[in-house]
Amino acid sequence: MSAVRILVIDDEQSILNLISAYLKPEGYEVFTASDGPSGLQAARAYKPDIVVLDVMLPGMDGITLLSQLRKESDVYVIMLSARTDEMDKVVGLSVGADDYVNKPFSPRELVARIKSVLRRKGGDTGSSGEVFAFKHIRLDAGSRRVWVDDQEVELTAVEFDLLKGLVENRGRVLTREMLLEKIWGHAYYGDTRVVDVHVGHIRQKLGHEQWIATVRGVGYRFDDEVVT
Repeated sequence: MSAVRILVIDDEQSILNLISAYLKPEGYEVFTASDGPSGLQAARAYKPDIVVLDVMLPGMDGITLLSQLRKESDVYVIMLSARTDEMDKVVGLSVGADDYVNKPFSPRELVARIKSVLRRKGGDTGSSGEVFAFKHIRLDAGSRRVWVDDQEVELTAVEFDLLKGLVENRGRVLTREMLLEKIWGHAYYGDTRVVDVHVGHIRQKLGHEQWIATVRGVGYRFDDEVVT
């Protein structure tokens, strides 16, 4: 079995060294790049399982790089940023980031997030091959496929897991914190806006907003009708 490949793109050599020092002992194959163009080239060449991507990069910023990468790959992307601007996070998530880590960050926390991603990618999510069938939506947990009125919908890994978490709890309100813990698999120290952005993506792809209801100040609830 080949080693998991992780690409780290950051213009600070100290950050590249620090992340590599924590990832390599875990058995991961680590590649690094220090600017946008070489980072995009490395992503194309090495086909990593996970990309750790800084927002501020010379040559091509992380947002632009991610936007280009998403045209070619659905690789899981964790963005790094020293910025505290809310809009910066929203833009990163909107163009396809799966997770967001603020600098300065704990290397152990980053490793924990990566391990959580790999468990999901390997199928260790505690899910069976159960099929959830509702009036409009059908979700097959085993094949990780979703249909809306018999038309298959393409979801990213995070979007699928998030929808599945809501579907499994139909009619029950799940808080953003519960969804972060359930889907991202860690005690999330970032912004709960990551849930809102991904829910927005799911709604767009499903074509209807009413199936995932927003409960103001609390979280979300799946509301499609049960087939009788």
